[in-house]
Amino acid sequence: MTSAPLVLVAHGSSDARFGDVVEAVADRLRAVRPELEVRIGYLEHGPPHVADVASEGVLVPLLLASGYHVRVDLPAQAPGGRVARAVGPDERLALALADRLREAAYDGTTPVVLAAAGSSDAEALDDVRVAARQLAVVLGVEVTAAFVSAGAPRLAEAVAATPGAALASYLVAPGAFHDAVVTTGATVVSAPLGDHPAVADVVLSRYDETCQPPGRTAPA
Repeated sequence: MTSAPLVLVAHGSSDARFGDVVEAVADRLRAVRPELEVRIGYLEHGPPHVADVASEGVLVPLLLASGYHVRVDLPAQAPGGRVARAVGPDERLALALADRLREAAYDGTTPVVLAAAGSSDAEALDDVRVAARQLAVVLGVEVTAAFVSAGAPRLAEAVAATPGAALASYLVAPGAFHDAVVTTGATVVSAPLGDHPAVADVVLSRYDETCQPPGRTAPA
């Protein structure tokens, strides 16, 4: 029996670096599971647009929180489509965030601010706070969630309240939000998650659980 295509759904950006990361994640998915058809669809700044690639596919949001885009925007653009949970939060992403911090020469002892894009959606903000708690468990230090665009505390406030903190970029790819994180002037600023292997691992897990018949559990 042929598997349903996996549609990797990203928000999209006018910044070419964002698309490069999405393509890299898709390539990693194809390498891990070569028999699976992997498509890319963008909610904004396509093509390809989600509506054009959603047919018969399982839509996996490459988004780090379950806000408006997951609950409202994606179903509206792909009516009747099978929509998986957002990629974040997930404990595997916390491990990836720790890797990115170490790559940025984080010493493992100072507090961390988890820098997210932000949202007007309370559920999305709560998801980021869950991600902060997961990262705190991995690192064994205090981790504060903060937001660039909407939500409290704002990133600048959190940085001012935590002198010397390292910044973990809870973002999929470079772009305007990561540029804003960098301009805080923090000594340690991690790169976005990018195409870290954990991202592909979580995407495939979300796909598998969505493909399972009701009452069955996807393999770990």
